[in-house]
Amino acid sequence: MATKKIRKAVIPAAGLGTRFLPATKAVPKELLPIVDTPTIQYIVAEAVAAGVRDVILICARGKDSIVDHFDIAGELEAHLERAGKHELRKQMRDIAHMANIVTVRQQEPLGLGHAVLCAKDLVGDEPFVVMLGDDIIDAKVPGTKQLADCWERHGLGTIALMDVPRDETHMYGIAAGQKIDDRTIRIDRLVEKPKQDPPSTLAVIGRYVLPPRIFEILEGVRPGVGGEIQLTDALAVLAREQGLLGYRFEGERYDAGDRFGYLKANIMYALKRPELAEPLRALLEEIEK
Repeated sequence: MATKKIRKAVIPAAGLGTRFLPATKAVPKELLPIVDTPTIQYIVAEAVAAGVRDVILICARGKDSIVDHFDIAGELEAHLERAGKHELRKQMRDIAHMANIVTVRQQEPLGLGHAVLCAKDLVGDEPFVVMLGDDIIDAKVPGTKQLADCWERHGLGTIALMDVPRDETHMYGIAAGQKIDDRTIRIDRLVEKPKQDPPSTLAVIGRYVLPPRIFEILEGVRPGVGGEIQLTDALAVLAREQGLLGYRFEGERYDAGDRFGYLKANIMYALKRPELAEPLRALLEEIEK
């Protein structure tokens, strides 16, 4: 039987964004821009490039402006039309047509696993991708597309991996397992933020292609500290039951949930823009002097 293609994405967007206060006091962190494009728009665009058509946002109270960003803004479009800014008007309308956006409320902050579980009824009996908005992946082949292709080749849940320095392994979930090819392993160990003796230097990054079985597993996961349901615990069970792959993706990853990582993403994406690259390089050279 052919492996089902990935058509749905779950994007948890219920966090408070406390690391970016006071900016996030009134503005969801997902709408903070990288140059002039909200972070969440990069994530949705990556999903669409992988063949996703239905995007399920897991939101909390006060995040309605995220949904508004992907809606038609009639008054704004009319203003741009009157001003003769036809290309900009088209860009605004294209955002509204990127994907089918639906939302689910996560009423309590009970962990990433719980956030994913909130999407159960909307995902149904299909494989899907979970995408964390803090991880921006800049790659010729979008990160999610790389994982989706791995899923189609092997028919097993697949999570994104990235090599990190050994002294940084305590900051990540770390995976280890048997090598399948230069970029793929079959995972047999998952350790969340190991304090010592990490099983490898392969860190789990916020992209996961998962089978629907993950929902039943999540329902059986016992809450940990703070009553949170951890996705990592469910992934460990999935690895034992069905098998789980780790894929070391190609491309650059920026941690947009960290202030320096966010700043770095802004600089690197600005350097990709012809109208900004030259003056930005000149500024950086001036600072260096």
